[in-house]
Amino acid sequence: MLLRSFRKGDSFMRSIRKIVVVGANGTMGSAAGAVFAAAGIPTVFLARTLHKAEAGRARAQKLVTGKLAPHLITCGAYASDLAQALAEADLIFEAVSEDAATKRALFARIDRLRRSDTIVATGTSGLSIGSLCAGTTTSFQHNFIGVHLFNPPTTLAGCELVPHATTDLAVIAIVRDFLTTRLDREVIETADTPAFAGNRVGFKVLNEVAQLAEEHGVAFMDQLVGSHTGRALPPLATIDLVGWDVHKAIVDNVYANTHDFAHPQFRLPGYMQRGIDRGHLGRKTRDKGGFFRLEGKGAGARQLVLDPATGDYRPLAEIAPRPLAFVESMKAQIRSGRDHGYRGAMEILCTAAGKEAELLRRVMLGYVSYGLGLVGDVVVRSRDIDRIMGFGFLWAPPSVLVDAIGPGRTIVLLEHARLPIPPAIISAAVHQRALFNEPHVDNSRFFVAAA
Repeated sequence: MLLRSFRKGDSFMRSIRKIVVVGANGTMGSAAGAVFAAAGIPTVFLARTLHKAEAGRARAQKLVTGKLAPHLITCGAYASDLAQALAEADLIFEAVSEDAATKRALFARIDRLRRSDTIVATGTSGLSIGSLCAGTTTSFQHNFIGVHLFNPPTTLAGCELVPHATTDLAVIAIVRDFLTTRLDREVIETADTPAFAGNRVGFKVLNEVAQLAEEHGVAFMDQLVGSHTGRALPPLATIDLVGWDVHKAIVDNVYANTHDFAHPQFRLPGYMQRGIDRGHLGRKTRDKGGFFRLEGKGAGARQLVLDPATGDYRPLAEIAPRPLAFVESMKAQIRSGRDHGYRGAMEILCTAAGKEAELLRRVMLGYVSYGLGLVGDVVVRSRDIDRIMGFGFLWAPPSVLVDAIGPGRTIVLLEHARLPIPPAIISAAVHQRALFNEPHVDNSRFFVAAA
């Protein structure tokens, strides 16, 4: 038996020594498999055909060039290799398409073939963990858990661990230990709620900006909510990177299954649905594009920008919005590095006049209010939200923004914007203490002042 048990205190712990990735030909399946194998763990890549599994292996090898011993990944097809592979697996990682019916059918099959002590992890980015294993055996449900790796997991360390109501406590401990010690993940545990924590907060902001682009324009919104606001990539460029189809799946799930104050901001814009129907999915459809599209190749390529009203594209050079003075001042402050740079940038944001500054404050305050407002419902601590946004999205954590603005001032701004005030911010203001207490993290890392 490959799943070895050893006594740790009064309980048995099991080590994960062999992994099977089901759906290994997909983007996340191959990337997750690359992470497992790069950690020195023998990993089996399974797909519908051997050819697809081998394509997944080739993709994994490119992702971790020089870090992967070729013998650590073997490939197989469902029809010929699934039963044997599952019988030898300590952990089965599912990475098939983000469709509940497809996943349930697969889990029913896995349930019949797995050993009773094999752990099964779904890589879903937000579907209900409990619902996905409904109808399976008690043993399967006790050993079933969500492991949401952020894409690409070879670069992003953030990871959500999502047990459901009957996941065995020992399984939670085993998987958490594996993720942190073997894979070097920054792990937070979340409740089994739609989109969990990171995607629920992140896609609220992304979809809100997509909605605003209908009125204000694509190029303008990405200029306004750019890297100077504490994110690695502007919001609409991020949606193009993620894929419009993936974006739709996440926001539709949250819109259908939650009803909090941000509910309207999860409604997919009509122009995005029309674009998806025409096959515009972002970077994965290079010729059709998403919010942005490249025309031509090489040095002569032109960047085109979507007009949400018509669905047409126009050259960015012709419609680039005028620079905003307060945004340029924020960038200059960040570049200067004075007073940690970003603190001065937040001061500029808080005091800037005009409808553009008011719009940006509304977006950023909504991020702070919604993110920290999930504490106690989706996660236990403010630190959980901060870590998943910092390490999963590479966005400035909400608490970093609160500390930069000041808790008391943040409360005043939230009241002005008529947004809920999370208890954590009130507590920080009353006790006059910082919210983000991570001495080993340089907060400046989250802010980039693009020219």
